[in-house]
Amino acid sequence: MHRYNKLPQVPEAKYEKLGKVVLKLVSRIGNLAQYEGSDFDGFFMPFDKEAGSTVGCAFIEYETAGDAKKAIEVLQDYKFDKNHSLKVLPHERASYLADVEEEEFKEPEPEPFKERPNTISWLEDSCQRDQFVIRQGRETAVFWNDGRQEPQLDYDGAREKEAGVTWCDYYVQWSPKGSYLATLVPNRGVILWGGDNFQKLQRFAAPGVDFVVFSPQENYMMTNNNNRNDPQAIKVFSVQTGKCLRAFPLYPKDFLDEKLSEQEKANIPPPPFQWSHDDKYLARMGKDLISIFDVPTMKLLDKRSLACDGICEFQFSPKANIIAYWAPEHKNQPAHVDLIELPSRKSLRQKNLFNVTKCTLVWQENGEYLGVKVTRHTKSKKTLYNNLELFRVNEPGIPVEMLDVKDAVMAFSWEPQGSRFAIIHAENPTSTKVNVTFYDMFRMSEIAEKKKGKKKSSGKELVAEVNKVETLEGKQCNCIFWSPAGRTIILAALGDAASGTLEFYDVDNKSLVIKEHYRANQVLWDPSGRTLATTVSQPIGGGHFKFAMDNGFIIWSFQGKQISQQSFETFYQFQWRPREKLFNRDEIAEVSKNLKKYEKQFNAFDEAKKRQLRLEETRGRERAVLHLGLLWREIRANMKQERMALLNGYDSEDESNWTTKEVTIETVLSTKEELIY
Repeated sequence: MHRYNKLPQVPEAKYEKLGKVVLKLVSRIGNLAQYEGSDFDGFFMPFDKEAGSTVGCAFIEYETAGDAKKAIEVLQDYKFDKNHSLKVLPHERASYLADVEEEEFKEPEPEPFKERPNTISWLEDSCQRDQFVIRQGRETAVFWNDGRQEPQLDYDGAREKEAGVTWCDYYVQWSPKGSYLATLVPNRGVILWGGDNFQKLQRFAAPGVDFVVFSPQENYMMTNNNNRNDPQAIKVFSVQTGKCLRAFPLYPKDFLDEKLSEQEKANIPPPPFQWSHDDKYLARMGKDLISIFDVPTMKLLDKRSLACDGICEFQFSPKANIIAYWAPEHKNQPAHVDLIELPSRKSLRQKNLFNVTKCTLVWQENGEYLGVKVTRHTKSKKTLYNNLELFRVNEPGIPVEMLDVKDAVMAFSWEPQGSRFAIIHAENPTSTKVNVTFYDMFRMSEIAEKKKGKKKSSGKELVAEVNKVETLEGKQCNCIFWSPAGRTIILAALGDAASGTLEFYDVDNKSLVIKEHYRANQVLWDPSGRTLATTVSQPIGGGHFKFAMDNGFIIWSFQGKQISQQSFETFYQFQWRPREKLFNRDEIAEVSKNLKKYEKQFNAFDEAKKRQLRLEETRGRERAVLHLGLLWREIRANMKQERMALLNGYDSEDESNWTTKEVTIETVLSTKEELIY
């Protein structure tokens, strides 16, 4: 079926009906212009008397230019009916096109093909190394890290230094799969780099940019300048074309209560945008609603927002187009957590909650579980306590289990790609000594088998029931960080007032290694889970940093062994380069099961690398000895005249001053006499 990009062409009998439909549509956007003493009411739809039908267009005039601009955005590609979509042009543009002379079309010559840099070439590294980028002083540098030796420099902006420019003097940001490195230039915008030598790929005009967010599949990038007075504070770009798809103000319409003072408004953070896992949708919370935009058209999904009375927070599932949100008690309704499927808007599950002060939503990395930390209050509202609501998202009916926790819960974190989670809790939230408890969404149960009237165990099976694994008591930590590979967790005491204690805990083997990084304020795992970095960093442009002497980073193995340490006067940022996970949980388990099969290959590679390092060290020593010999000969040659003067003109190196004598000396070492009869 063919679709036309214009209004329907109708006969005179249907002219009035079509006019009413179009007028109703355009009047929703704003007031049409009115002129005294004129029949023109802001709407005109031409009619061709010779053809006996309308010409398929209409002219609309609004009272304000803002309404006209909004009409272009809203009505562009609007599906008027099953056969017609609308194309909207400003009158100035239409007038310009009307004056363009008709000529024979000449197909432009295509630009010569220019191959784009290979943005995943770093994944082909034969040593399977990871990369990280640092920002310190006026330097930006990318390093290789193999988890055994000191990091090796890959690129530090040498090309830009030769051109007399700075590669980056603000923050940087990797894309979610590590294909691009974005450098922020606040006065201009964002520059994307990629390929073997970090070539410039794209520029994005975003003056005043403060931070950027990529979509999960790296198709789009969002910039934010945090300017409350800028109607285009937030911009969404296509990464491939560099085109700005749409711009938004920092706050949605009517999000801030007009009754609040300017100071109170300044204390309310803007609601963040969130991407769906497949880049299909972009969503932001508004007042009693979630605005969900279809990408790349950037139009509201189904032309309307999702109504969510009293909504306080929402999160996209990391693996499915499911939105989870919570809302407090509102209009005699209890607080509730909802799971909504997109694009159908079907409610998958609702959990009502009572006496709720606050909720925090935490998705498991694979989207299999949703944890909700609920802070409740007593009827007097003087005492607060916690419990956890645990959703099994992939099971029929999405069952929910409640886990009562008598203590205050300060942190909650899922094991990546696993069913375990950990919480930090204490009787008093300000306690210096806390407990860390591990739970599993499954427990092992024995299978009972009846045989001749007796019960006998025939094996074990996993039962879907929350199971407490163990509790570590008396810990000095305020943050927990699971390894991306699971199993290992870091119990860290971060912040200015904390001790900087790092506890490397193996949940399976129950082994514990304690280290320390004084005044550390970040713990960052590499994508493989082999190494992690702890940093002491300061904000850019934040004035004097009182802990500048501690600035820098330390790289550790997952077992707590220190690999490298670097200190800097000013240190701003450390980021591991992300990489896409290619194996699922079952494939990883299969590799682990057959690890001995690959062990010889890995050991041979490690030995070859060690031999190469030893050879390079030996060659280095040989070069040093050779250089020392040449240097000694040069010094001796320069001192020849002084040496001859001290010896009254005698040159000890002149062979004519020497007399050569040959002397033969025979020495009998032993004699032996033997009588022969």
